[in-house]
Amino acid sequence: MISERVKQVAPSQTLELNKKVAEGRAEGRNIIALNSGEPDFNTPAPIIEAAHRAMLDGKTKYTEARGTLALREAIASKFKNDNRIAYGSDDIIVTTGAKFALFAGLLALCNPGDEVIVPKPCWVSYVEMIRLADAVPVTVPVHSDWSLDTDAIEAAVTAKTRVIIINSPNNPTGAVYSEESLRRVADIVVHHNLFLISDEVYEKLNYGDKPHVSPAAFSEDIKKRTLTINGFSKAYAMTGWRVGYAAGPRDVIRSMSTIQSHATSNVATFSQCAAIEAFRSCDAHVEYMRKT
Repeated sequence: MISERVKQVAPSQTLELNKKVAEGRAEGRNIIALNSGEPDFNTPAPIIEAAHRAMLDGKTKYTEARGTLALREAIASKFKNDNRIAYGSDDIIVTTGAKFALFAGLLALCNPGDEVIVPKPCWVSYVEMIRLADAVPVTVPVHSDWSLDTDAIEAAVTAKTRVIIINSPNNPTGAVYSEESLRRVADIVVHHNLFLISDEVYEKLNYGDKPHVSPAAFSEDIKKRTLTINGFSKAYAMTGWRVGYAAGPRDVIRSMSTIQSHATSNVATFSQCAAIEAFRSCDAHVEYMRKT
C-alpha cells in the first residue's frame, strides 16, 4: 500500500536518535547527545516576550503563504547588511523551518530523474529529500581536511545534473568553505547552466578563521541561479519555533510559495513576530551563545 517514492526513503536518523536520547533520559541515564544540531540554550527572553505580545494582540490568524511583509522586509535588510545581497520582499519566502525551504526548493527545481550533486559528508536529510522530489542524489567526496573538492564536483556534472547543494558552515564537519572554492562552484553552476542551493543555516555559528561567504553575493549571474536558505533555529536557539527562509529568483520563490500553500499554509503568525524581534534585539545573545 505504500508508494514506491516513500519506500526508497529512510527515516531521519537525527530524529530517531533524538527519540532514543529522550527515552534514555526518562530512564534517568546521563546522556551527552551529539546527534542533533540544536543549541543547548533556551530561546532568548526578548523573542519569547515578542511571541507572547503577538498572541495577546491577536496575531493568531493565517498569513500569506510566503510570510508576513514585515518579516520578509526584515530578512531583506539582513541579506543587505550581513551578506551584501540585494533582495526585495518578493524575492523571499518564510518557511516552516529551513528544512522545508530546502524541500520546497528541490520540488520547485527538479523534474523526475534530474541529478542533484551533494558534497559528502552531508546532513542526513539532503539525500532523502532529493529522493522524495523524484530526483537522483549524486554524492561527491570532500578533501581530507573537509574542504570542497571542486574538481570532483565538476567531474560529477552530467547532462542530467540540475542542482548543486552547498552547506557552509557545514553540518556535520563544521567546515567553512573558502571564498575561492565557493567561487569555483559558482563558476561551475553558471558554466553548466545549473542551479545552486546554498544552505547557510549555520552562518552565525562559525568557530574558525575563515569568514562566512554567501555565493549569491558574487555576481548577478550566480545570484539568479542561487537559492539561499537560512533560518532562526541555530543562531537564535529557536529550533522548535520552525521559522526558516529562502531568497532567490522570483519565479522559484513563487513556486515554493505555491507548494507551501498546499502543504503547511504558513509559519505560525506569532513565530514570525518573534523572528522579527530576534533580528531587532538579539545579536548580543547570538554572540554570547556562540562563544559559550
